[in-house]
Amino acid sequence: MQNFVDPAILFFVFGVFAAAVKSNLEIPAPISRFLSLYLLMALGLKGGFALSRSGFTADVALSLGVAILLAIIVPLIGYTILKRGLNRYDAAALAATYGSVSAVTFITAVQSLDQAGIAYGGHMAAAMALMESPAIILAIVFANHARKTEQQNTQSLVPGARQESASGLSKILHESFTDGAQLLLLGAMIIGLVTGDAGQKIMAPFSIDLFKGMLAFFLLDMGIMTARNFKNVLSQPLWVSLYGVLAPPTHAMLALFICWLTGLPLGESILLMVLAASASYIAVPAVLREALPEANPGLYFGLSLGLTFPFNITIGIPLYTLVAVAVLG
Repeated sequence: MQNFVDPAILFFVFGVFAAAVKSNLEIPAPISRFLSLYLLMALGLKGGFALSRSGFTADVALSLGVAILLAIIVPLIGYTILKRGLNRYDAAALAATYGSVSAVTFITAVQSLDQAGIAYGGHMAAAMALMESPAIILAIVFANHARKTEQQNTQSLVPGARQESASGLSKILHESFTDGAQLLLLGAMIIGLVTGDAGQKIMAPFSIDLFKGMLAFFLLDMGIMTARNFKNVLSQPLWVSLYGVLAPPTHAMLALFICWLTGLPLGESILLMVLAASASYIAVPAVLREALPEANPGLYFGLSLGLTFPFNITIGIPLYTLVAVAVLG
């Protein structure tokens, strides 16, 4: 219940209410963009400062390895399940969406752990960045395979048909790894790592004192966007909505099992559970609009933002934390 009395979460709920009653309250797009970049910059700095104190150890490498493993396993499982009920393009898009991560969900989880006094490594910001791209790459591979199959079928029906080239993977890789938000996160983390304690003292008024208020302001905007996109969820078959609710805790339990096997600490395990359970509604839709135009944006964007994001923010994070504490102690 602690999450429900958190001011930032209550601002998210208030944003949902404001949009539901058709208020004209809205956050201008440039300000929303600034808030997003601020949160990523502050999170990167915080992770870099923490990493400068702990150093790059075997435990850090293990956490990053588990993060990459989850970023591969989750979309593979998702695509295998979803292609049974959806066309292969929509299945690939949803697999990418749920295989990638939500920075805001991660940031909210970090705040929750800080309030609960649960320690975690600053390198987890790097883990989040590493989990952004594998699912996108896999989705493009799935989509290219579907296109090739369709082209082969067309050629068999029309002997003179010419095969078109599949989407260039190199372009997708470039877009994934040079995305501005991701670069800012990694750049800020490197700056925090290099400057250490001295840099933390200088940047504290910016990256620490303002953080909670900025997060609350951003979640207000997310609440408004969630309510306005929820109609996209209602237009989908019931089993798709069930996937949006059941997939996150399932992915979280998978992450917990792997963390238990590898002996990761409690804080890192909770954050990996949250990352595995989250779904991207910024980076992945931006890439898929260009790379996978055959997929329905209302499906993957509406489900991730209209259902999974609010579920994780209000119920998921406390639930994952409770289960992890019970299992890992």
